[in-house]
Amino acid sequence: MPLRIIFMGTPDFSVPSLIELAGQGHEIVAVYTQPPRPAGRRGLELKKSPVHEKAEQFGFPVFTPESLRNEQEQQQFASLDADVAIVIAYGLILPQAILDAPRYGCYNGHASLLPRWRGAAPIQRAIMAGDSETGTMVMKMEAGLDTGPVALAEKVAITRTMTAGDLHDRLSLMTADLMVRAVGALERGSLGLTPQAETGVTYASKIEKGETRIDWEMKANAVDAHIRGLSPFPGAWCEMELAGKKTRVKVLLSRLSEGTASPATILDENLTIACGQGAVQLLRLQKAGGKVQSADEFLRGNRVEAVL
Repeated sequence: MPLRIIFMGTPDFSVPSLIELAGQGHEIVAVYTQPPRPAGRRGLELKKSPVHEKAEQFGFPVFTPESLRNEQEQQQFASLDADVAIVIAYGLILPQAILDAPRYGCYNGHASLLPRWRGAAPIQRAIMAGDSETGTMVMKMEAGLDTGPVALAEKVAITRTMTAGDLHDRLSLMTADLMVRAVGALERGSLGLTPQAETGVTYASKIEKGETRIDWEMKANAVDAHIRGLSPFPGAWCEMELAGKKTRVKVLLSRLSEGTASPATILDENLTIACGQGAVQLLRLQKAGGKVQSADEFLRGNRVEAVL
């Protein structure tokens, strides 16, 4: 028998799961997402989240509370009489009254192999840390931060060329597939739960602006991982001296290379830059306010005199 589902999500990552669950014939009784936010250069427009836009295309009721901590919102949520709430990158903490409201509780799709990388930025942190694999999990939510028992999991290798954007897209589709399987098992009464391991806990804290600058003193593999882990957003960056002027430049793709010199030394005409140990070649760049360019395109329009 199809389940009555409240779907809770906000960014692009969540959209495939909403589409797949709707396609399975379950009744999406409501969609919860973050409120529209200021957008555009002047911030004068209010932009709906990707989940909000997709929910409206399906004709699902949409709720955009600023918080779920007040009693009125909790009563509204409970009145929907849902069997389960599916939560994927929603962006608000769910108080206990919300967790307890659906008949079977709330299930979260999380883009890591828990208990590694609990928290806000698991995709970026896995690449930045040099992990060789990650994955996605469906867990039953409880009051702690990503601490609940795991229902299903699937792994994926992190290759040496993979950016956070690449991994995001892969895990978004994997999460949708895994969540459909989990909801199907829940519907049949056969969804098992396994407590998370007590060892190996790490936290994927939100990416702060202050940590996005490239530190050329780091080893080349760490610099490369830093660049790929922050691509395409928010983007790792450095300053370059272009025709005598310091300019902020995002580096969106790199690869390990060879060479030895003082950190930040330009080693050749292909934008190979020395690191604390080894070197990286810069492959994709973007000046502030400009378009993303390959290194060849960038060098045709800019004379790079120094990297800072």
